[in-house]
Amino acid sequence: MSILNALTKRSRLNSAIKQTKEARKSEGNKADYLFKKVYDDYADIVHDDPLRAEALYNWGNALFLQANTKAGEEALALYRDAILKFAFCLMLDPNYLAAAIDGGVCYMDMARLQNAAQNSDLYAKAQQEFERANSIQAGAASYNLACIHALRGEHEACLKALQTSRDKGYLPDTQNIVNDPDMASVQNQAWFVEFLESRLKKPEEAAQPAKEAVVEEAPETEEDKTSADA
Repeated sequence: MSILNALTKRSRLNSAIKQTKEARKSEGNKADYLFKKVYDDYADIVHDDPLRAEALYNWGNALFLQANTKAGEEALALYRDAILKFAFCLMLDPNYLAAAIDGGVCYMDMARLQNAAQNSDLYAKAQQEFERANSIQAGAASYNLACIHALRGEHEACLKALQTSRDKGYLPDTQNIVNDPDMASVQNQAWFVEFLESRLKKPEEAAQPAKEAVVEEAPETEEDKTSADA
């Protein structure tokens, strides 16, 4: 591929990503039209091109975003298509972190849409994607895993995943955690409350060791000095 052709395709990819954002903000027929247009652009960019992994991810992301605006079988079909795009992206670039995370989120959204049991195959596949994401970048999907463990009632595993997410710098804001429906089943657990409270403490309060009492000696007087000299 010539440099000019590569630059042209890069420009088209950037334009398609921008149009995906526009489609996300649109509604109804206009949104569907814009999504369809960017799918055609991504398909052309993917064909025999070094940018195909990035294009496949963004194509999948557009499908995922459109799926969020639909319901029933229409949404499920879009989620499945998005998952395929993420899978192909990861085949081309096994370290494409966003594709692994978003693939897992797609599986979770499908599970919610179908009211699947927490031990269903969809949640198992979501867990696999999140674990794959963590293997690419430690802690990046640990909060997502914590959500799955919370849904299953696996409290010890949930806490461990939350701690990893915190320690690696990926934990969401406390308010977002409290409002997350996936965490509803553990909201009143003592360990969960303690975890959130420990996060609200100032770093110096949480890490500061207990101090021993220091007994200050009285300043030496002239009389003491004289006695010592004697």
